[in-house]
Amino acid sequence: MDKKFTFTPKLRYFTYALMIIGIIAIVVGFTSDSQRAWTNLLLNNFYFLSLAIGASFFLALQYITQSGWSSAFKRIPESMSAYIPVAAIVMIILIFGMKSIYSWINPELHGFDDHELHVLSHKSPYLNQPFFIVRLVLYFAVWIFMTRMLRRFSLKEDMEGGIVYFKKSEIYSKVYIFTLALTFSLASFDWIMTIDPTWYSTIFSLKNFVAAFFHGSAIIVLIILIMHHYGYFQFINDAHWQDFTKYIFILSIMWAYFWFSQYLLIWYANIPEETTYYVKRLTGPWKINFYVNLTLNWLVPFLILLPNYFARKKFILVGVILCLIIGQYTDLYEQIIPGTLGEFRIGFVEIGTFIGFAGLFSYIFMRTLSRASLIPEKHPLLEESLHHSGH
Repeated sequence: MDKKFTFTPKLRYFTYALMIIGIIAIVVGFTSDSQRAWTNLLLNNFYFLSLAIGASFFLALQYITQSGWSSAFKRIPESMSAYIPVAAIVMIILIFGMKSIYSWINPELHGFDDHELHVLSHKSPYLNQPFFIVRLVLYFAVWIFMTRMLRRFSLKEDMEGGIVYFKKSEIYSKVYIFTLALTFSLASFDWIMTIDPTWYSTIFSLKNFVAAFFHGSAIIVLIILIMHHYGYFQFINDAHWQDFTKYIFILSIMWAYFWFSQYLLIWYANIPEETTYYVKRLTGPWKINFYVNLTLNWLVPFLILLPNYFARKKFILVGVILCLIIGQYTDLYEQIIPGTLGEFRIGFVEIGTFIGFAGLFSYIFMRTLSRASLIPEKHPLLEESLHHSGH
């Protein structure tokens, strides 16, 4: 059994190459259209932050439910969570580009009518730059502290064994999911929903939270599939693959539930302040993105993973997850770009920035993964994972 993941020079140089492509794309963006560059920084940073948050929630959930089947690969979500401090740095940098993203900072320059200006004035005690920055720092402080504590307990468990650190992890996980539900909901409001400052949806934060859990879990499965192919996690059997498939299948339904609930409530209420959000996204090229989003994030995983025949087919699972990687991008693109750039643009800046962030995320993940034993050999539920039968 492989006890250590090796972050080889070849892998390291590959992530460097991806990051260089991203840097070039960002530079091109700033030299041609700074608003486009700032917007893509927000989109991609939030994309990979949501994967890290989703992975940390997955990890906490395993502790709370005392799930044994997943204990042998808990290093994967732990290492994905290591991206959160990096995301914090990028978000702090984005403070300098807020005026290019958020129209509520200078509403008089963005053609709002008198009613909209009145709405923004009413929101100003909450929606102002100083308080925005304070909240941003608070969100990341909570996330970084809690994920670091879970990582610390995990590593101490490796050294000392016993049930003590597992119990501590369980207690901290219970605190974490409560604080995460609150802070990530507010962060979604602050960073994404206020791009359209006069629009609101009470389901918006829940939808993004489920999306983070959904796509974070999918990436965990993809990483395990890749590592299994290269000789790691050889103990994984058909029961594990079936559980992975169930996770993605069920979460795709949850994602669709919140997506459809938000759309249906706004469509049925037919309130102009709310319907304008979807009117914009159901016209022109945005209409294609709107339906591609639903297709990739729900229809594809639902229809393909529904038959039991496909439940243990690894190559099919990989194909579904690749669709979800694109699907998460289309979801965030639909939320961010119409209210910032206002036009549908996919070019080198968008693709290159995504590649760069993927390289950065991969580098942080693999570096963290290589710093500890791949298998937590003193985890009290490890045997249940190594001999998982699905019963």
